[in-house]
This record gives sequence, structure tokens and C-alpha cells, in this order.
Amino acid sequence: MTVLVDHSAQEETPLLDITSLSTQFRGEGGTVDAVAGITYKIREGETVALVGESGSGKSVSALSILQLLPYPLAHHPQGSSVKFRGTELIGADEKVLRDIRGNKISIIFQEPMTSLNPLHTVEKQINEVLLVHKGLDAKAARKRTLELLTLVGIKEPEKRLRSYPHELSGGQRQRVMIAMALANEPDLLIADEPTTALDVTIQAQILDLLKDLQKKLGMSILLITHDLGIVRKMADYVCVMTKGQIVEKGTPETIFTQAQHPYTKHLLAAEPKGNPSSADPDAPEIMACDNIRVYFPVKRGVLRRTVDHIKAVDGISLKIRQGHTIGIVGESGSGKTTLGLALLRLISSRGDIRFNGKVINNISGRKLRTLRQEMQIVFQDPYGSLSPRLSIGQIIEEGLKVHGLGGSKSNREVMIIEALREVGLDPESRHRYPHEFSGGQRQRIAIARAMVLKPSFLVLDEPTSALDMSVQAQIVDLLRALQKTHNLTYLFISHDLKVVRTLADDVIVMRDGQAVEIGTAQQIFDNPQTPYTQALIKAAFDLKTVHLEAVNS
Repeated sequence: MTVLVDHSAQEETPLLDITSLSTQFRGEGGTVDAVAGITYKIREGETVALVGESGSGKSVSALSILQLLPYPLAHHPQGSSVKFRGTELIGADEKVLRDIRGNKISIIFQEPMTSLNPLHTVEKQINEVLLVHKGLDAKAARKRTLELLTLVGIKEPEKRLRSYPHELSGGQRQRVMIAMALANEPDLLIADEPTTALDVTIQAQILDLLKDLQKKLGMSILLITHDLGIVRKMADYVCVMTKGQIVEKGTPETIFTQAQHPYTKHLLAAEPKGNPSSADPDAPEIMACDNIRVYFPVKRGVLRRTVDHIKAVDGISLKIRQGHTIGIVGESGSGKTTLGLALLRLISSRGDIRFNGKVINNISGRKLRTLRQEMQIVFQDPYGSLSPRLSIGQIIEEGLKVHGLGGSKSNREVMIIEALREVGLDPESRHRYPHEFSGGQRQRIAIARAMVLKPSFLVLDEPTSALDMSVQAQIVDLLRALQKTHNLTYLFISHDLKVVRTLADDVIVMRDGQAVEIGTAQQIFDNPQTPYTQALIKAAFDLKTVHLEAVNS
């Protein structure tokens, strides 16, 4: 059943009026309907959220507004209409579109690291917008750039003018993207998943920033997201999308408390739930470290002398028992991933590391390679960690070959099929390549690659951060099932505290390379002691409160 709530009570001309918008892609296999006849309006000063999982058509519909899709590969069937202040954009000539793009409608893309030019400084990238659209001279453009960086909360903006994107944190890069989008004070800002990969505290800051800027500038916002907690905080009106269609519309209160469509109910129920499997408190110790330190040298001058050190990990000690999960939480740059790599001996460190009771920080070569079968890692971005040139079967088989497991090709094939079945994938998919799978499926492949070696210790580095809510829940359930079946030990690295809460027995909160708080998951989440931990938990769960209440009801 499709539920469409009336959004036409007011008679004034909307800022953006989308009617029967369809977007089709032509390919060798025929025509694909990415967007199928959607209709909605955005009024002055209003925030409309377009909600749905990956592949639902949200981003394609947003790109259709600005006519940014490749023609003739993408086209709009007859009857599609996108009007901005009464001007039809579909089929408009380039001069009209150029005047609207950037000037009247701006867009913030999902991943700033790929959207910003890695070869240009912050100043040059923001200046380009001002020079092209405003015709400012260099001096005026520099002054306006500093104003924008100050407006979006960049500290010491003069020092950041000459910075390149890789020299900024994720939150800073996103703020630069917002500054570029706001350079011409647009009437409508399209924010495409603006906080997906950000830490919870940075996410809260970016959302508060957008709301504050909206009030100051009086602009409207089209917010594209799969996170219903963000929708509740930001939106005046919500459109739920799946399979290219809007299946339900309404105010956030209506959507959260009186959802009618099965897909909307599915989204509301998709929060990762449950508690860690009960672990034996007297189980043997699998992994431990004492006073682990990882310092990266800072070199300057012609002779590149070391003048200082970045203390990525500064004196961490921990113990993990068999079948247990320890969660490592903290913001980007806190040292979480560096700690995990140090424990696996993938980077150099100081301090003792013990695996199954044996000190391993001094071993190398063949002995260390033998241990690698027992210690595996699943990385944050499966698309980046899976070779695009190898089939799924070849990717999973690679580890078996390195460690001399399986013996014959046919035996290895059996092991690959078993690993794929265990992670919930069709064994026939082993002949396909990574780009043919969704994000959640690729993460299952990465887990299968690790599990085929039958490890006892697994480092999970942000394995769910870039996934839709429902897919996150599926991966959490899978990890919990694998742990129970194989008595696995996990080091679970994440900035997503709601996921950590469902998996971890114990938690270490890291900041600037140090452990600021250590305790059981119950202690950390129910009674945090330090202001930093309290801030993390508040930022993570305040956005989720209404969402969880809706699910529980």
C-alpha cells in the first residue's frame, strides 16, 4: 500500500516543484528505471528529507534536479518536470542551468575526499566558485573565503587556506564542502548524505551548523540520508523512497509514530539490536598488550631531521579472552585503527604483544606469517580492500594459497563455497567481481576472506560505518552468529556506539592515542565517567532516541 500525505495545503508557489519525475538509464541490457514518477515540493526555508537505502534512487533524483546526469545515457521520459521558482529545468538550455547551478542551488556530496580536488588548496577551490559565479578579484575572493571558513566553524582559517584536502580531518573537509556550497548564498542546498562517514560528535556539529546556517541565510534544504535519527532532528517533511518511488510522505511525527507502508516500518525496525552473546569470564587469554606505543616521526628541513613525534598510540594495555569482544571507540584520529594494526604486527610498535600467551612483538619472517592465519582483519571499506581485477573466488582463495591450505584446487573450491555459504552469499557468486555487489555484500565477502582461514582472533575496523541501517543490522547479526559458532575473539573498532553496544563485552574509549576510559560495556554506556565519553554517548544516542522509541512501540 502506498501512503501519500497531502503536502499542498499552502497555495504559494513552491521554491522547488517536482512532478512525475522519472529518470532512466540506457544500457546494453535495456532501460533501467532509477527514478519512477516521484512528486514532491520544497518551500522557502523548509527542510525536506529524502529517505531510503542505497539504490533507492535518492541521489539520482537529486542529480536530476540540477541536470548533472550524463546524457544520453540518462534521460527523462515525457511528463517529467522539475521547476525552480517556476522555471522548468528539464530540457533547459545550458545558460539557464549555469545560472542556477551553484548560484541558486548548491550541492554537498557524500564523500568530500573524492569531491575535493587533491591537487588544489582549500583557498583555490573555494575561490574558484567565487571567481566563476561572482566575478570577484583575487583580494575580494580571499576575504570572502575567510568569511566562509569562519562561518562554517573552521578554526584559524588563515592557516587552512593553503591546506590540501588530505591535510584536513573528515569533519574539516566536510565543512570546506559546505563553505563551497554556501559561497553564493544559494536558495536551495542539496545535502547528499553529508554526515555518513563522520564521527558522532562531528556529525552532531555538522547538523547543528546546517540548521544554524539555514536560519541565518533563510535557505531551503533537501536532505538525502538513510539515517532516520538525522531526519527526526532536521526535517520539516519526509519522503520515503524505495526502488525509485516515493512510497510514503508526511511530517517526521507522522512517519515515526504512524508509519503505514511496510518499507517505512522496515526502515524503522532496522536499528542494530540485541546484546553480545554471553562469554565465558574464565576463558583463556587470546590477545594482550602492555604499554603499546606507536609514534610517527615529524621531519622538517632540507635534511629531513626528526623534530617531533605524533603519538598515535600512547601507552595502551588490554587483554581479550577467547570468545569475547572488546570495543575500541573514539573519534577519527584517536588511534583506534593504529592500535589494531599494531596488535596484528602490521605496523611497528613498542611494548609487549602476546598472542595465545606467547610474546610476538619480536618475531618476524616465516614465524610471523604462520601466525597470520590465526589473526585476520576486516577493513572499513570493502570496495577498496577487494581487488577489482580478481573474482570473488580468487580473492577468497588467495589466503588459502599463501598459507598452503586446502591442498588441491578442488579442495580449495569446497572451502570457498563453504565460506560464502556461511556469510549468507550464493556460492555461484564466486565467479563474479566486486563491482557487481552491493556494499553489504562486499562486506560479507571481506568477512568470508578472513573466515576461510579459520582464525581465532579477528580485528573488525569500522565494518558497518558506510552501510545502510538494515544492512548494518544484518552484518551485526552475522558477526554475532560467527562468533558463537567458532568461539571467535573480536577487536571491534568503531565510532558508531550503537553498534558497539550490541557486540562488545568490554569497551576502551580512546582519545589522542590514549585510553581515557576502560570498563565493561554496561559501565561505559550506562554510567560514563569522563566528559569525553559522556559527550560521545550523548552525540550518538540523542539522535536515536525517538527512532528507538518508535521501534519499541
